Amino acid sequence: MLDTPLYQSIFASFPIGAYILSPSEDPVILDVNEAFLCNVAHTREQLVGQRLFVALPAPPDDPDDPASNGVMALRNSLARVIATGQPQSMPTQRYPIRSRGRDGNEVFVERFWNATNTPIFDAAGKLLCIYHVTIEVTAQKKAEEALRLSRREALEAARQAEAGRARLDAVLQAAPVGIVLADASGRVLESNAAHDALWCRHGLPADKPLDFAEWKGWWADGSARHGQPVLDDEWPLALALHGQTSAPHLIEIETFDTAHQRRIVVCSAAPVRAPGGAIDAAVVVVLDMTERLRAEAALREADRRKDEFLAMLAHELRNPLAPIMAAAELLAQGGAAPETVRQASGIIARQARHLTGLVDDLLDVSRVTRGLVVVDKGRIELGAVLAEAVEQVQPLVASRRHRLEVDVEKAPLVVSGDAKRLVQVVANLLNNAAKYTPPGGHIRLQAGAEKGEACIQVSDDGIGMSRELIGRAFELFAQAERDADRAQGGLGIGLAVVQRLVDLHGGRVEAYSAGPGQGSRFVLRLPLVQDGASAVQPVAGPIAAPARPLCVTVVDDNLDAAQMLSMMVGHFGHAVHVAHTAAAALEIARCTPSDAYLLDIGLPGMDGYALARMLRGEARTAGAVLVAVTGYSGEEARRRALEAGFDHHFVKPVKGGELRLLLRDLARARGCLLQERSALAPARQ
Repeated sequence: MLDTPLYQSIFASFPIGAYILSPSEDPVILDVNEAFLCNVAHTREQLVGQRLFVALPAPPDDPDDPASNGVMALRNSLARVIATGQPQSMPTQRYPIRSRGRDGNEVFVERFWNATNTPIFDAAGKLLCIYHVTIEVTAQKKAEEALRLSRREALEAARQAEAGRARLDAVLQAAPVGIVLADASGRVLESNAAHDALWCRHGLPADKPLDFAEWKGWWADGSARHGQPVLDDEWPLALALHGQTSAPHLIEIETFDTAHQRRIVVCSAAPVRAPGGAIDAAVVVVLDMTERLRAEAALREADRRKDEFLAMLAHELRNPLAPIMAAAELLAQGGAAPETVRQASGIIARQARHLTGLVDDLLDVSRVTRGLVVVDKGRIELGAVLAEAVEQVQPLVASRRHRLEVDVEKAPLVVSGDAKRLVQVVANLLNNAAKYTPPGGHIRLQAGAEKGEACIQVSDDGIGMSRELIGRAFELFAQAERDADRAQGGLGIGLAVVQRLVDLHGGRVEAYSAGPGQGSRFVLRLPLVQDGASAVQPVAGPIAAPARPLCVTVVDDNLDAAQMLSMMVGHFGHAVHVAHTAAAALEIARCTPSDAYLLDIGLPGMDGYALARMLRGEARTAGAVLVAVTGYSGEEARRRALEAGFDHHFVKPVKGGELRLLLRDLARARGCLLQERSALAPARQ
């Protein structure tokens, strides 16, 4: 047993901080050594004789720090020592020490400790005290935490670098231009898929390692083989690697691919500098500009053809307008002989039909190219189609003194199609042959069956076509050179309409010519319907006089159009009212309801659609026949008119025969209705 002085000497000089506690629930500090006092920066008088959790500078746990649980951990360890009589080693504890900052405010200083609580018994086995030893490991703990953070940051940096590399690789491979990385000697280190594809297109394997000299030599050899100048020394990679430029340097190379197609390639390179400024690599970008340049050339060509078309359209419109205006001025002077009036009227009618044809062509190509044409297919026999097409072009053929030979197979050629559209197709081909065949030429129309298809051929001995023109014969606004004296040149859109209509019928059309001056041949093929019966197109009979006159209201804000339409209706034998606004039309309808209303759509203020709905809403006009007379054509315009309440849809200029038939049928229907009412009248009385 150590005597008291020796004990005091050993305890006091022990290099590890320690203190002795009373064995109680709220222990008292019995003694402390110098090492512990140094650890906590307190004096012996401040600690000895004081309750542990009052004297030490950490009671209670920091309420603002969820991780501060050192007080609770120490209490639990001391309780286990008292209960078991066994030493208790505590894991590293985060036990902040209360202190004061430079500003005098109380703060908690983070400290970490390893502690052991050992029970001390007397000779009789009675628990005298608890020997508490503490070793501060704050510096070690912080070093471990710093190491852990350093490792985590290193792993995160590696992950970010890997992700960055993956993103860079993705960008590199997704780039639509060829990209390569070359080292300081010009050797290709890495390339992307676009570059490899371009390389293969020019006949070299993608995996062949190349240096700058080989690369430049290959381009030079390829250019020289096709008569192009050999590359000079201003190669962008060389400039980049020799530090002669900081910005990317561009050159344009004309070369040829493996298919001997001319291609334009643009190359540029920029240096990659080390931290010290020395050049240790270069990035080279190779861009195949061929398709873009071709597209630009095509746009320029399309723009040129558009300008030519507008000039041609103005010419084609002036041709019929000139005789129309001259004839109109002649008639306006009055006093002309009946024969002169008849001739002037005929000129106006013919030229107006020609103008209508030009407008119809424009509308057709617009509807067809936008996919708005609806083909009403049925089983039709091509003989009737060909006959009607020949009849349509006969005046043009006769005026140019052509000899038209028709050779159609006697056996029925039955196809599934729209008779009206197929007549348009064949008529366009015949018109095209007539326009481009000099007067007195020969045109031949042939039709027969070949390998399950109806084959229709239109050939002529006209001006023919060059190879370049054959390639774009079915494009919009494509025309051969025209004679200055040919007024029937057309707009260059007929063949484009032909091709699109034939496509809608599941057929195909092709153009052939041996060259300029050697005539042309167009071949149209349509699938035959096997064992099909011919469809007979009904022919309108002679127009009879109306059963009784109708009352018709014409509404159009164009004064001349309204007057001419009213004169036409009056010529058919009907009574006519004229209005130029929707309000005026409604006023007439309230006073004198009409049997039929011919309404323009583009009226000022209230348009024709709204006017039709109002007429349908009035009891006195709800049963009237509403006819849309408008410049808006196509299926969409027809659908909107029917939805607004119209019964019929006519496109300007209105064809007199169609309007006369409509009014005749309406008059007959109304006459029958009046007759039935008269017969029933006595029975009601």
